[in-house]
This record gives sequence, structure tokens and C-alpha cells, in this order.
Amino acid sequence: MAALTLVIGNKNYSSWSLRPWLALRAASLPFEEIRIPLYAPESKAQILRYSPSGHVPVLKEGDFTIWESLAICERAAELAPLAQLWPVEATARGVARAVSTEMHGGFAALRASCPMNLRVRAKRELTREAQADVDRIVSIWETCRERFGRGGDFLFGRFGIADAMYAPVATRLRTWAIAVPKEAQRYVDAVLAYPHFREWEQAALQEKERIASSEP
Repeated sequence: MAALTLVIGNKNYSSWSLRPWLALRAASLPFEEIRIPLYAPESKAQILRYSPSGHVPVLKEGDFTIWESLAICERAAELAPLAQLWPVEATARGVARAVSTEMHGGFAALRASCPMNLRVRAKRELTREAQADVDRIVSIWETCRERFGRGGDFLFGRFGIADAMYAPVATRLRTWAIAVPKEAQRYVDAVLAYPHFREWEQAALQEKERIASSEP
């Protein structure tokens, strides 16, 4: 296997970077990390050195480049099948892919209203559209936990790609003091206590950059 390099944005703010970073860690795949602070004057030029889309994250595997968070997570699953980043059972695996794709392409209102910011604790009132996003996410979590997750703390038992995709939502709920039902909160707590997330968070809290649009 060629050496892996993951190009990411600020750990405090970049929800899309967090997702594949967690997947690679969960798969125990070694990788070099290149962090490019976002929204600085030189950011775009630096990112374009690695990313054909002009966005992070990007995975470099020798001469091979993969962009988009979910595609990078899929690659991690291919490189480390024993890590079971997707559930082994076919029905569970199909649902895991569906809810991961829904996260990848949806919930724009929640993202816009409540950006990821790991250092902040504040109260934010949700718009009707953002609350609808939260309600749908809670439904996904409760359904997956009930049907597939009883053997562990996460959506399908063990930590996998679906959990990596929803991890930034867990941080948003904590950051902006958004209340969810008890079972959903248990899942949030499990994600925030996951050792690899804690590793990311500790690094994020050391960052000095401030992005005004993501601050209270």
C-alpha cells in the first residue's frame, strides 16, 4: 500500500475533514496529516496544490488522489476490511450507506444555523428548518440504534463510517445547547467520548485561528 496523506482544514471548524480523519483512525491506517487553515488569503492556493476541487479534505495515496469525505471513508474501508467500517450484515450495511449518504448530501439548514466550533458553548435558537433537520437526525439515530446497534455504543454497534459522518452533528448539539431525547443524547455522549474524537478535539482546542462566521 502506498503511503497515505490526508489534507484537512482547521480541526476546530472543518466538519468535512473530521469525518475521514476518524475513519482512517478507526481503521488503524497510518497517514501523514497536512493541515491548511481555511479562509486565509493563501488558503485557496495551498489547497489547490493537493485538491482538484479546491476543497478539503483530500486523501493522497501515492499518485492517486481522492477528494470528498465519503469517498475517502470508502477508501479506508477498502484498505482495512478487517476494521469493519461498514457493517458485515448486508441489511445493516445498506442502511449504514443510506444514512451516511443522507448526511453527506443533506441537513443544510442545521449546518448553516449551527456551524461546527469545538471551543464554543452557547445557546442558539433553531429555525423551523434546522429543527426539522435535528428531528430527522434523531430519528435516524434511534432507528439505527434500535435495529442494529444494541451490541455497542454506536449506530451499528462498533464505530464505523456512519458514526464518522454524524460525529460533527454531535459536536453541534453540544456547542449550541440543542436538546435531544435521552437515547439520542446517549449516542452523542458516546461519540464525544470516543478516543479518536478526543484526540482530534484536543488538537482543535490548541488552534489559534478564528473564523468569524462560525463564532457566536
